[in-house]
Amino acid sequence: MEPGPREITTPFRPIPLDIPEGMKPNEFFNSTENLADLVNNNGLLVNPENLLLYRKALGHSNEFDTSIIYNTSKVILDPLGRPVRRTQVPDHVRQVWNRMNGIIIEYMLEQYPDPADALILAGEASLDATWPLTAPGVPSIRMLHNHFMVFPMVDLKRAPLADAANPNLTDGGQHSLFQAYMRDVYREFFTRALELRILKPTADADARLDLTGYPQGLPSWEIQGGAAALGEVRFWQEYDEILKGFLDFYRTFFSQVSTRNAPMPEGVHFPRHVEEVLLFNNDFLKTAKKVRDLCMHDARYAHAIRWQPAFKQLIYRNDAGQLIVTISQNSIGNAITELLGVVVNRKPDAEAYERREPALIERLLEVRRRLIEADLGEGIATDYWPAG
Repeated sequence: MEPGPREITTPFRPIPLDIPEGMKPNEFFNSTENLADLVNNNGLLVNPENLLLYRKALGHSNEFDTSIIYNTSKVILDPLGRPVRRTQVPDHVRQVWNRMNGIIIEYMLEQYPDPADALILAGEASLDATWPLTAPGVPSIRMLHNHFMVFPMVDLKRAPLADAANPNLTDGGQHSLFQAYMRDVYREFFTRALELRILKPTADADARLDLTGYPQGLPSWEIQGGAAALGEVRFWQEYDEILKGFLDFYRTFFSQVSTRNAPMPEGVHFPRHVEEVLLFNNDFLKTAKKVRDLCMHDARYAHAIRWQPAFKQLIYRNDAGQLIVTISQNSIGNAITELLGVVVNRKPDAEAYERREPALIERLLEVRRRLIEADLGEGIATDYWPAG
């Protein structure tokens, strides 16, 4: 079978919402007002830490698809003041969130034990409003949420090849700014700055899925100990260290793009390595100049840049059954699935969705039962399921 990214079609039931006059649909779906639908029609579980587990109404997969959002809309009214990255989440909330993550991933691995049968992934993407403010779909909701998904491999194998030039697929491979010009310094910075015991750097070939050929060229780490390691505090600390390293690299690079010979950004996590590895590296600084010069002469290019840190970080299972962690810049705003070469084409089709819905809900309620049993929240009742 020819390797390459796949484009699958996922049916959904249209959301019965009235869009306020003067708002575009994507503006409304990204608004806090939409959270009422998310809770009342799709909410599964909530806890005192304001973590909300819900069914994805506009899902990626009808096999298994759920998310946890850190719903701070009622406690932080300023959208720009809400946490949008794991590193901004209070420690006591992050501890509960990590336990929830571990239980849900454990369930997916238990239900789909063979990597030849199912692609399993979990992770989060930045919701910083880092697109130009005039662009459509700027994420005004600004609340961090993560995803848990399962794709049957039989569906991916049957799916047609996606267009390799699809802009949503150009974020992590040879088209990537980091990978094209700064691959060596990018990896050197991670290697020297991070002190990891559970996460072990892995070769590109081991991280890549044979079917799709993705991820492409991204730094990746094997979770030594597999699923059992997700129950260790140390693993989640190292998972956060990778994000901190990425943020330092991204902030330092674009500070140099913005201002020639800019000082080290305030609040970096690894200041010694920023100075030694990045700010004294000719390839790093030459690339910043190249981008800065383009911005000076190409208004469209400058307008498209996301100047603040934007990322996708995920855990997935490779073909050999190992759990892998990887991270990528989110320069275009592509979905987290596309990091693994899976393009999802959502299609409104209530009948097709409802054929899959009973089995999907059964799985989601079983996950909820396990979370409640672990004292991680209380069930929410909707028209589709009871509270517990």
